[in-house]
Amino acid sequence: MARKEIITIDKILDTAFAMTREEGFANVTARKVAARAGCSTQPIFRIYKNMEELWNAVFLKAADFFQDYYNVYPRMGKTPFTNLGMAYIAFARRERHLFELLFASGAGRGKSMYELLNGDGGNVVYEVNLARVAGCADPGGLFMRMWIFIHGAACMTLTGDYDLTDAETRELLERSYEDFSGIHKG
Repeated sequence: MARKEIITIDKILDTAFAMTREEGFANVTARKVAARAGCSTQPIFRIYKNMEELWNAVFLKAADFFQDYYNVYPRMGKTPFTNLGMAYIAFARRERHLFELLFASGAGRGKSMYELLNGDGGNVVYEVNLARVAGCADPGGLFMRMWIFIHGAACMTLTGDYDLTDAETRELLERSYEDFSGIHKG
């Protein structure tokens, strides 16, 4: 007699996360997760009290995934906010459904967009400090202006309206920094 496979919390979470990446968060239902994991819905509700609890776990896994993505994204230059912008826009391009969940759905699940972007490593704080050291008089205000630009560009990738290359994007971010900060390279 064949031994029955035990469905673990990792298997359910990994399945729901993979489905979110591929199909979008709205498609993560108990029945679809169960079918893909090769089980009934019973193990899901044995492990998670309800779907809201599973969705929260998927959201947190997506937030960790973004931080890992940001941490390994290649750094290109020293202009404040450029590396952050490049990574964020690339994440929107490459991980559309995760980007939508984290940054475009309004489903913050107790975390603000700033908290998600800043992460445990202080991504935004680091960039603000770079701008301060570079001589920016209002680095917090500069972050807000840059963030509106960066987030807008990333959202445009979701609609197919952003077709700039990485080199063009980097140049645009650097110019925007110069214009918004009033600090121009010599």
